[in-house]
Amino acid sequence: MINAGFVKGGINCRFLLLLFIMSFLTVTGIRTQVNGELVLKGIDFVQEKHQQIAIVGASGSGKSTLLKIVAGLLQADEGEVRFENNRVKGPFERLLPGEPGIAYLSQHYELRLNYRVEEVLEYANKMTEEEAEELYHICRISHLMKRRTDELSGGEKQRVAMARLLIGNPRLFLLDEPFSNLDYSHKQILKTVMKEIGEKLDLTCLLVSHDPQDTLSWADEILVVKDGLIVQKGTPEEVYNHPVDEYTAGLFGPYNLVDPKVLELTGDKKVFIRPENLQFGYKSGIKGLVAEVNYMGNAYEIDVKVPGGSLMIRTTDLIAIPKKGNTVYLGIKPDTIWQL
Repeated sequence: MINAGFVKGGINCRFLLLLFIMSFLTVTGIRTQVNGELVLKGIDFVQEKHQQIAIVGASGSGKSTLLKIVAGLLQADEGEVRFENNRVKGPFERLLPGEPGIAYLSQHYELRLNYRVEEVLEYANKMTEEEAEELYHICRISHLMKRRTDELSGGEKQRVAMARLLIGNPRLFLLDEPFSNLDYSHKQILKTVMKEIGEKLDLTCLLVSHDPQDTLSWADEILVVKDGLIVQKGTPEEVYNHPVDEYTAGLFGPYNLVDPKVLELTGDKKVFIRPENLQFGYKSGIKGLVAEVNYMGNAYEIDVKVPGGSLMIRTTDLIAIPKKGNTVYLGIKPDTIWQL
Protein backbone atom coordinates (compact mmCIF):
# COMPACT_ATOMS: atom_id res chain seq x y z
CA MET A 1 0.00 0.00 0.00
CA ILE A 2 1.20 3.54 -0.76
CA ASN A 3 1.37 5.86 2.21
CA ALA A 4 -0.33 9.13 1.38
CA GLY A 5 2.17 10.86 3.65
CA PHE A 6 4.79 10.38 0.93
CA VAL A 7 2.75 12.22 -1.68
CA LYS A 8 4.04 15.74 -2.16
CA GLY A 9 3.27 18.71 -4.35
CA GLY A 10 -0.43 17.91 -4.74
CA ILE A 11 0.14 14.81 -6.92
CA ASN A 12 -3.02 12.74 -7.15
CA CYS A 13 -2.82 9.62 -4.92
CA ARG A 14 -4.99 7.59 -7.29
CA PHE A 15 -2.61 8.36 -10.17
CA LEU A 16 0.39 7.20 -8.08
CA LEU A 17 -1.41 4.02 -7.09
CA LEU A 18 -2.25 3.31 -10.74
CA LEU A 19 1.39 3.88 -11.72
CA PHE A 20 2.49 1.52 -8.95
CA ILE A 21 0.10 -1.20 -10.12
CA MET A 22 1.00 -0.87 -13.81
CA SER A 23 4.76 -1.12 -13.34
CA PHE A 24 6.54 -3.87 -15.26
CA LEU A 25 8.18 -5.23 -12.10
CA THR A 26 7.37 -4.20 -8.54
CA VAL A 27 9.28 -5.47 -5.52
CA THR A 28 7.74 -4.58 -2.17
CA GLY A 29 8.90 -5.22 1.39
CA ILE A 30 11.06 -8.26 0.66
CA ARG A 31 12.52 -9.76 3.82
CA THR A 32 14.08 -13.20 4.11
CA GLN A 33 16.42 -15.28 6.22
CA VAL A 34 19.09 -17.71 5.04
CA ASN A 35 20.37 -20.23 7.60
CA GLY A 36 18.74 -18.22 10.37
CA GLU A 37 20.37 -14.92 9.33
CA LEU A 38 18.28 -12.00 8.06
CA VAL A 39 19.75 -11.43 4.59
CA LEU A 40 17.15 -9.06 3.09
CA LYS A 41 15.62 -6.50 5.45
CA GLY A 42 12.90 -4.77 3.46
CA ILE A 43 13.67 -4.30 -0.23
CA ASP A 44 11.47 -2.04 -2.38
CA PHE A 45 11.99 -1.00 -6.00
CA VAL A 46 10.15 -0.62 -9.29
CA GLN A 47 11.42 -1.46 -12.77
CA GLU A 48 9.74 -0.21 -15.91
CA LYS A 49 9.72 -2.03 -19.23
CA HIS A 50 12.93 -1.38 -21.22
CA GLN A 51 14.64 0.04 -18.12
CA GLN A 52 17.95 -1.73 -17.52
CA ILE A 53 18.77 -1.98 -13.81
CA ALA A 54 21.91 -3.16 -12.03
CA ILE A 55 21.90 -4.20 -8.38
CA VAL A 56 25.38 -3.78 -6.94
CA GLY A 57 27.05 -4.32 -3.61
CA ALA A 58 29.79 -6.19 -1.80
CA SER A 59 29.79 -9.98 -1.65
CA GLY A 60 27.28 -11.18 0.94
CA SER A 61 25.09 -8.08 0.75
CA GLY A 62 22.02 -10.07 -0.41
CA LYS A 63 22.07 -9.32 -4.15
CA SER A 64 21.88 -12.87 -5.51
CA THR A 65 19.24 -13.87 -2.94
CA LEU A 66 17.09 -10.95 -4.09
CA LEU A 67 17.48 -11.91 -7.76
CA LYS A 68 16.41 -15.50 -7.08
CA ILE A 69 13.32 -14.26 -5.24
CA VAL A 70 12.42 -12.05 -8.23
CA ALA A 71 12.84 -15.11 -10.47
CA GLY A 72 10.55 -17.19 -8.27
CA LEU A 73 13.37 -19.58 -7.36
CA LEU A 74 13.49 -18.66 -3.66
CA GLN A 75 10.60 -18.03 -1.30
CA ALA A 76 10.66 -14.73 0.58
CA ASP A 77 9.61 -14.72 4.23
CA GLU A 78 7.78 -11.41 3.78
CA GLY A 79 6.89 -9.06 0.94
CA GLU A 80 5.76 -9.47 -2.63
CA VAL A 81 7.11 -9.45 -6.19
CA ARG A 82 4.72 -8.55 -9.00
CA PHE A 83 5.64 -9.07 -12.67
CA GLU A 84 3.32 -7.51 -15.23
CA ASN A 85 0.83 -7.12 -12.36
CA ASN A 86 0.88 -10.84 -11.51
CA ARG A 87 2.30 -12.02 -8.21
CA VAL A 88 5.49 -14.03 -8.64
CA LYS A 89 5.04 -17.36 -6.84
CA GLY A 90 7.93 -18.96 -4.99
CA PRO A 91 9.03 -22.62 -5.05
CA PHE A 92 6.68 -23.50 -2.16
CA GLU A 93 3.76 -22.60 -4.44
CA ARG A 94 4.82 -24.20 -7.72
CA LEU A 95 5.67 -27.76 -8.73
CA LEU A 96 8.41 -26.40 -11.02
CA PRO A 97 10.01 -23.21 -9.62
CA GLY A 98 10.29 -20.21 -11.88
CA GLU A 99 8.00 -17.49 -13.20
CA PRO A 100 6.73 -17.67 -16.81
CA GLY A 101 8.13 -14.79 -18.83
CA ILE A 102 11.20 -14.41 -16.59
CA ALA A 103 14.52 -16.04 -17.52
CA TYR A 104 17.28 -16.43 -14.93
CA LEU A 105 20.96 -16.92 -15.86
CA SER A 106 22.94 -18.28 -12.93
CA GLN A 107 26.70 -17.99 -12.44
CA HIS A 108 27.08 -21.69 -13.36
CA TYR A 109 25.41 -21.62 -16.84
CA GLU A 110 24.06 -25.21 -16.40
CA LEU A 111 24.58 -26.47 -19.96
CA ARG A 112 24.19 -30.18 -20.69
CA LEU A 113 27.58 -31.73 -21.38
CA ASN A 114 28.60 -33.55 -24.58
CA TYR A 115 25.81 -32.01 -26.64
CA ARG A 116 26.40 -29.89 -29.70
CA VAL A 117 25.40 -26.25 -29.25
CA GLU A 118 22.74 -26.54 -31.97
CA GLU A 119 21.15 -29.46 -30.09
CA VAL A 120 21.02 -27.52 -26.82
CA LEU A 121 19.33 -24.59 -28.56
CA GLU A 122 16.86 -26.61 -30.62
CA TYR A 123 15.40 -28.10 -27.45
CA ALA A 124 14.39 -24.70 -26.06
CA ASN A 125 13.52 -22.87 -29.29
CA LYS A 126 10.28 -20.88 -29.46
CA MET A 127 11.46 -18.51 -32.20
CA THR A 128 11.23 -18.60 -35.98
CA GLU A 129 14.39 -19.61 -37.82
CA GLU A 130 15.04 -15.99 -38.79
CA GLU A 131 14.56 -14.73 -35.21
CA ALA A 132 16.83 -17.47 -33.87
CA GLU A 133 19.59 -16.64 -36.34
CA GLU A 134 19.42 -12.99 -35.26
CA LEU A 135 19.68 -14.04 -31.61
CA TYR A 136 22.72 -16.24 -32.31
CA HIS A 137 24.35 -13.34 -34.12
CA ILE A 138 23.69 -10.97 -31.21
CA CYS A 139 25.08 -13.51 -28.72
CA ARG A 140 28.18 -14.04 -30.91
CA ILE A 141 27.67 -17.81 -31.07
CA SER A 142 26.77 -18.44 -34.75
CA HIS A 143 30.21 -20.01 -35.32
CA LEU A 144 29.84 -22.39 -32.36
CA MET A 145 26.83 -24.43 -33.51
CA LYS A 146 28.72 -27.64 -34.34
CA ARG A 147 30.91 -27.51 -31.22
CA ARG A 148 30.17 -29.61 -28.14
CA THR A 149 29.44 -27.75 -24.93
CA ASP A 150 32.46 -29.30 -23.20
CA GLU A 151 34.68 -27.77 -25.91
CA LEU A 152 33.65 -24.19 -25.16
CA SER A 153 35.49 -21.57 -23.13
CA GLY A 154 33.82 -20.03 -20.08
CA GLY A 155 32.75 -16.93 -21.98
CA GLU A 156 31.39 -19.02 -24.87
CA LYS A 157 29.44 -21.26 -22.48
CA GLN A 158 27.91 -18.20 -20.89
CA ARG A 159 26.73 -16.76 -24.22
CA VAL A 160 25.29 -20.11 -25.31
CA ALA A 161 23.46 -20.35 -21.97
CA MET A 162 22.12 -16.84 -22.56
CA ALA A 163 20.87 -17.79 -26.02
CA ARG A 164 19.26 -20.98 -24.63
CA LEU A 165 17.21 -18.86 -22.21
CA LEU A 166 16.44 -16.04 -24.65
CA ILE A 167 15.28 -18.37 -27.40
CA GLY A 168 12.28 -19.05 -25.17
CA ASN A 169 11.16 -15.43 -25.65
CA PRO A 170 11.21 -14.16 -22.04
CA ARG A 171 10.19 -10.59 -21.31
CA LEU A 172 12.47 -10.08 -18.29
CA PHE A 173 16.04 -11.39 -18.21
CA LEU A 174 17.82 -11.77 -14.86
CA LEU A 175 21.61 -12.18 -14.78
CA ASP A 176 23.47 -13.26 -11.64
CA GLU A 177 27.06 -11.93 -11.60
CA PRO A 178 27.47 -12.13 -15.42
CA PHE A 179 30.93 -10.49 -15.39
CA SER A 180 32.51 -12.81 -12.83
CA ASN A 181 35.40 -15.04 -13.95
CA LEU A 182 35.59 -13.51 -17.43
CA ASP A 183 38.82 -12.23 -18.96
CA TYR A 184 38.90 -8.74 -20.44
CA SER A 185 38.05 -9.74 -24.02
CA HIS A 186 35.07 -11.92 -23.07
CA LYS A 187 33.86 -9.24 -20.67
CA GLN A 188 33.85 -6.65 -23.48
CA ILE A 189 31.98 -9.06 -25.78
CA LEU A 190 29.40 -9.65 -23.05
CA LYS A 191 28.87 -5.92 -22.54
CA THR A 192 28.19 -5.52 -26.27
CA VAL A 193 25.83 -8.52 -26.26
CA MET A 194 23.87 -7.16 -23.30
CA LYS A 195 23.49 -3.76 -24.92
CA GLU A 196 22.20 -5.30 -28.16
CA ILE A 197 19.83 -7.62 -26.29
CA GLY A 198 18.01 -4.59 -24.95
CA GLU A 199 18.08 -2.61 -28.18
CA LYS A 200 17.36 -5.32 -30.77
CA LEU A 201 15.34 -7.91 -28.85
CA ASP A 202 13.12 -5.45 -26.93
CA LEU A 203 14.18 -7.13 -23.69
CA THR A 204 14.31 -5.73 -20.15
CA CYS A 205 17.25 -6.86 -18.01
CA LEU A 206 17.99 -6.90 -14.28
CA LEU A 207 21.44 -7.98 -13.13
CA VAL A 208 23.48 -8.18 -9.96
CA SER A 209 27.22 -7.55 -9.74
CA HIS A 210 29.85 -7.23 -7.03
CA ASP A 211 32.02 -5.26 -9.49
CA PRO A 212 29.87 -2.17 -10.11
CA GLN A 213 32.30 -0.50 -12.51
CA ASP A 214 31.23 -3.04 -15.12
CA THR A 215 27.64 -1.75 -14.91
CA LEU A 216 28.25 1.97 -15.35
CA SER A 217 28.18 1.99 -19.16
CA TRP A 218 25.13 -0.31 -19.36
CA ALA A 219 22.60 0.48 -16.65
CA ASP A 220 19.83 3.08 -16.74
CA GLU A 221 19.54 2.86 -12.95
CA ILE A 222 21.76 1.38 -10.25
CA LEU A 223 20.54 0.08 -6.89
CA VAL A 224 23.25 -0.11 -4.21
CA VAL A 225 22.66 -2.85 -1.62
CA LYS A 226 24.37 -2.95 1.77
CA ASP A 227 23.59 -5.49 4.49
CA GLY A 228 20.25 -6.41 2.96
CA LEU A 229 19.00 -2.86 2.35
CA ILE A 230 19.00 -0.56 -0.67
CA VAL A 231 21.06 2.44 0.45
CA GLN A 232 21.03 4.38 -2.84
CA LYS A 233 19.12 4.44 -6.12
CA GLY A 234 20.14 6.60 -9.05
CA THR A 235 21.62 6.90 -12.50
CA PRO A 236 25.20 5.70 -13.01
CA GLU A 237 26.35 9.34 -12.97
CA GLU A 238 24.58 10.02 -9.67
CA VAL A 239 25.88 7.03 -7.76
CA TYR A 240 29.41 7.46 -9.14
CA ASN A 241 29.79 11.18 -8.49
CA HIS A 242 27.36 11.66 -5.58
CA PRO A 243 27.50 8.52 -3.39
CA VAL A 244 25.49 8.54 -0.17
CA ASP A 245 28.32 7.06 1.90
CA GLU A 246 31.89 5.80 1.80
CA TYR A 247 30.75 2.22 1.17
CA THR A 248 29.02 3.27 -2.05
CA ALA A 249 31.93 5.49 -3.07
CA GLY A 250 34.38 2.60 -2.76
CA LEU A 251 32.30 0.22 -4.88
CA PHE A 252 32.92 2.33 -7.97
CA GLY A 253 36.67 2.78 -7.72
CA PRO A 254 39.31 5.09 -6.21
CA TYR A 255 38.23 8.26 -4.43
CA ASN A 256 39.45 10.98 -2.11
CA LEU A 257 37.58 11.67 1.14
CA VAL A 258 39.31 14.41 3.08
CA ASP A 259 38.82 17.20 5.56
CA PRO A 260 37.70 20.42 3.78
CA LYS A 261 40.89 22.23 4.79
CA VAL A 262 42.94 19.79 2.69
CA LEU A 263 41.25 21.29 -0.38
CA GLU A 264 41.45 24.78 1.13
CA LEU A 265 37.67 24.79 1.68
CA THR A 266 35.50 25.56 4.69
CA GLY A 267 32.84 23.41 6.33
CA ASP A 268 32.38 20.52 8.73
CA LYS A 269 31.56 17.60 6.43
CA LYS A 270 34.26 15.60 4.69
CA VAL A 271 34.75 16.30 1.00
CA PHE A 272 34.50 13.56 -1.62
CA ILE A 273 36.16 13.89 -5.01
CA ARG A 274 37.16 11.34 -7.63
CA PRO A 275 40.87 11.30 -8.62
CA GLU A 276 40.12 12.26 -12.24
CA ASN A 277 38.44 15.47 -11.03
CA LEU A 278 41.71 16.85 -9.71
CA GLN A 279 44.17 18.35 -12.15
CA PHE A 280 47.65 19.80 -12.18
CA GLY A 281 47.99 23.57 -12.32
CA TYR A 282 50.91 25.89 -13.03
CA LYS A 283 52.19 27.55 -9.84
CA SER A 284 48.67 28.08 -8.54
CA GLY A 285 46.24 25.98 -6.52
CA ILE A 286 46.92 23.52 -3.70
CA LYS A 287 50.66 23.02 -3.24
CA GLY A 288 51.89 19.47 -2.65
CA LEU A 289 54.72 16.98 -2.98
CA VAL A 290 54.53 13.91 -5.24
CA ALA A 291 54.81 10.77 -3.08
CA GLU A 292 53.99 8.01 -5.60
CA VAL A 293 53.56 7.70 -9.38
CA ASN A 294 51.80 4.56 -10.65
CA TYR A 295 51.36 3.72 -14.33
CA MET A 296 47.90 2.22 -15.03
CA GLY A 297 48.16 1.69 -18.80
CA ASN A 298 45.91 4.44 -20.14
CA ALA A 299 46.50 6.75 -17.19
CA TYR A 300 48.71 7.53 -14.22
CA GLU A 301 47.57 7.52 -10.60
CA ILE A 302 49.64 9.93 -8.52
CA ASP A 303 49.64 10.33 -4.75
CA VAL A 304 50.40 13.88 -3.59
CA LYS A 305 51.12 14.91 -0.01
CA VAL A 306 49.42 18.21 0.82
CA PRO A 307 49.06 20.15 4.07
CA GLY A 308 46.75 18.15 6.33
CA GLY A 309 46.63 14.96 4.27
CA SER A 310 47.14 13.41 0.83
CA LEU A 311 45.28 13.31 -2.49
CA MET A 312 45.17 10.86 -5.38
CA ILE A 313 45.10 12.32 -8.89
CA ARG A 314 44.31 10.29 -12.01
CA THR A 315 45.48 11.84 -15.27
CA THR A 316 45.44 10.70 -18.88
CA ASP A 317 47.97 13.38 -19.84
CA LEU A 318 50.80 10.92 -20.41
CA ILE A 319 53.30 13.60 -21.45
CA ALA A 320 53.43 16.03 -18.52
CA ILE A 321 53.79 13.49 -15.69
CA PRO A 322 55.58 14.74 -12.55
CA LYS A 323 58.22 12.58 -10.88
CA LYS A 324 58.35 11.36 -7.30
CA GLY A 325 59.59 14.20 -5.09
CA ASN A 326 58.42 17.00 -7.44
CA THR A 327 56.49 19.97 -6.09
CA VAL A 328 53.13 20.34 -7.85
CA TYR A 329 50.00 22.49 -7.70
CA LEU A 330 46.51 20.99 -7.82
CA GLY A 331 43.25 22.42 -9.06
CA ILE A 332 39.69 21.09 -8.80
CA LYS A 333 37.47 20.66 -11.84
CA PRO A 334 34.31 22.80 -11.45
CA ASP A 335 31.21 21.26 -9.86
CA THR A 336 32.90 17.96 -8.93
CA ILE A 337 33.03 18.32 -5.14
CA TRP A 338 30.56 16.31 -3.03
CA GLN A 339 30.19 16.29 0.73
CA LEU A 340 29.63 13.13 2.79
